[in-house]
Amino acid sequence: MHSYYAPQRIWGAFRFLVTIFATVLKRSSILFIPPLGAVDLKRTVLDLGVSFIKLAQVLATRADFFSEEYLQELRTIHDEVAPMPQADLDVMYSRAFGTSPPFARFDAEPMASASIGQVHGAQLFNGTEVAVKIRRLDIERKVSVDINILNFFMRLFRPFFSVYTRNSLEAILSEFTLMIHKEVDMTIEMDNLRKFHDLYARDDVRFPKYYAEYSNKDALVMSFEKGVRVDDAAALERLGIPFAKIMDILIDFYTEQMLVKGLFHADPHPGNLFVGEDGTLILLDFGMVKRLTNSTKVAMIEMVEAASARDFEMFIAASERLGVVTPSAPPEEMLEFAERMFDIFGNMDLDAASMQTLALDVLFSMKDMPFKMPQEVVYVLRASTLIEGLGTNYVENFNGVKDILPVLREKLPKALGFDQGLVSQVRREISTLPMTFKRVKTIITDLSDQKLQVKISRHTVDQINDRLRNLFRPLVGGFLFILAAFFVLQLGFAYGRGIAFALFSIGVLRMYLGVR
Repeated sequence: MHSYYAPQRIWGAFRFLVTIFATVLKRSSILFIPPLGAVDLKRTVLDLGVSFIKLAQVLATRADFFSEEYLQELRTIHDEVAPMPQADLDVMYSRAFGTSPPFARFDAEPMASASIGQVHGAQLFNGTEVAVKIRRLDIERKVSVDINILNFFMRLFRPFFSVYTRNSLEAILSEFTLMIHKEVDMTIEMDNLRKFHDLYARDDVRFPKYYAEYSNKDALVMSFEKGVRVDDAAALERLGIPFAKIMDILIDFYTEQMLVKGLFHADPHPGNLFVGEDGTLILLDFGMVKRLTNSTKVAMIEMVEAASARDFEMFIAASERLGVVTPSAPPEEMLEFAERMFDIFGNMDLDAASMQTLALDVLFSMKDMPFKMPQEVVYVLRASTLIEGLGTNYVENFNGVKDILPVLREKLPKALGFDQGLVSQVRREISTLPMTFKRVKTIITDLSDQKLQVKISRHTVDQINDRLRNLFRPLVGGFLFILAAFFVLQLGFAYGRGIAFALFSIGVLRMYLGVR
């Protein structure tokens, strides 16, 4: 178990984070250490395993952080690893099912193998075919170690970031920590399945049935769902199922999940989406499920509606309520941001490539803005990106925005909990209000959100931030050199003492000169 804290593994995690932070800060190095190239970053992530694979998949949605070169590599990271050794499987099987397993047959070879667990085919004594998901041996311990390493380095690097970038990074790490701890517990995945069965009753979408009497923290027993992968174009063609029809179902269902019910499957990659012979969409793997608050749902709906209607004031107000931008954002920059979003939502003739180019331009333009990614939005963006990628690859002239707007308008009353007639009436009334009353509405909204206040000038705030950053940088840098000195001593190689002394001296000198 101590190998999880092995020096080479900690060094790999350090290089991973140096690369992330250097890329975000647009630096050629941090503490004289250059970032890894895109290919080397991917290789390091795969070597580090479970937590870093999951984190890299989340980061692959952040075009505001990374260049396209890095994004292309991060997007190709799939959570597919070698099956666990037979000895480990035997231990976990005994732990999950004891001396009287409920299976007449249990397939030794897994159907799928990922970093958290693997899935085996089996048959109950009554003849029912099932899928059994068994988690890996010692996975909880490994995840806890990974989170400790990530949090340690995050605290060390914290002073290097502006408040906006820090908020985004900390939100990602905080949400990721909560999510991955849930993913390694099979009872939580079973509970997610139960919620989906209770909440969503559709003829065109189905989920596996779970067997609570056979499931526990170490294993989840589910019905075996027959189907083909959603990205297997040849198989879909043989079944006579148009891929465009599947995308219609997928977009409609995800609009309902995110904007109406608020409970959504946050990992819709092709390995988790199957299609039955009858054209039914089958969702698998419910380890990553998120719930959106009503305020988040309403803010997202308002953003889409405002962008479609090119309503600047409503769009900015919704963006602030969602937490994507801060009230201190310069009006001229926000106007440019809004106009670009209006172009995306307003042009229904854009093909997928043009849509993605516009979206990437918007995200890259936000790197230097007071922009942050709230925890709830991180996984919305991930799910949306995966769905957009499916449509882009397999549907000619796919335009996700064009498809989502009619669905949203149809489901809007249900999403807001209003009667259709009332919504229409409110819309008509609001559309007749003069701009003066719209401004009054904005002021009242600001008052209710406690955002109407006297503000220090941005120049003054920037000066304070710069002074604090200049003070903390040498302190943190010096501390890292001292930490590296102790790290070198622990390795015990030749000339280690001399190198450690040099690192320690540099650290002390940097701290001393920094505070003078």
